[in-house]
Amino acid sequence: MAPRYRVTLTKEERKDLEVISTKGKRAARTVLYARALLLLDAGEYGQKWLVEQVAEAIGTTTRSLEHLKKRFVEEGLSAAIERKKRETPPREIQFGGEFEAKLLTLACSEAPEGRKRWTMRLLAEKMIELQIVPSVSPMTVCNTLKKMNLNLT
Repeated sequence: MAPRYRVTLTKEERKDLEVISTKGKRAARTVLYARALLLLDAGEYGQKWLVEQVAEAIGTTTRSLEHLKKRFVEEGLSAAIERKKRETPPREIQFGGEFEAKLLTLACSEAPEGRKRWTMRLLAEKMIELQIVPSVSPMTVCNTLKKMNLNLT
């Protein structure tokens, strides 16, 4: 059986959680977890609710409350109610400012021979041909030009 964690809040922690759950603008998850911790408090100031009762009262599962209790006991109050910061960014930026500048230069230049104007597909193919990027879709070119408020017509 998994270890059970016991939440015991001090007066100061209770006061902080009451402020979080009643005043100001905060993320809904933060307010929800603050309320849950107040109800789960098994200390001398707490109401001594069962996990099942708290889960039903605030609309979460007992498993998420067990995880909340574990985070509170092992990592502290702030780690329990706030989201953890990402250690790595979601993705590297592939098409940054240099790509945009070269695309803009190319789009403002003369159209290829036999064409009146640049198309998204032509721009994408030319960017690959000039080895500015290894691959790019016409939709990426379109969105980049749209972001820069550039119209090819």
